[in-house]
Amino acid sequence: MTALTPYLHLPGTAREALAFYGNVFGAEVHVHTLAEFNRTDGPADAIAHGYLSGGPVTLFASDATGDDSALNCEGIMLSLLGTADPGTLRAWFSALSEGGRVVDDLQQRPWGASDGQVVDRYGLHWLIGFEADETA
Repeated sequence: MTALTPYLHLPGTAREALAFYGNVFGAEVHVHTLAEFNRTDGPADAIAHGYLSGGPVTLFASDATGDDSALNCEGIMLSLLGTADPGTLRAWFSALSEGGRVVDDLQQRPWGASDGQVVDRYGLHWLIGFEADETA
């Protein structure tokens, strides 16, 4: 691995969160349970390690077990500025908004670029934007 990759410790929702992100970003989801890793510090079917592959976004996630603290996301955003064509970025914004909260609608700014912010249903804060609109 050669790039920064967020690793989320989720409150028992790692499997569903990874499935959600895999669907949003068109990535393959891989999960391994505590039982598979011979761990006994939580429910056997809890996720010990999971990740996305083959898509434009890389994430790792597990269920918080033992003394792990579950994700509490404040003061940080995951930026997807210019990482795909405008239509794809609009679709990601829409999908991440489902069950989440739009902080700032995806819109054109006075300087010509478009961006917006959303906190998804799992608590991740995303900044999504692009330089030129596909309708321009």
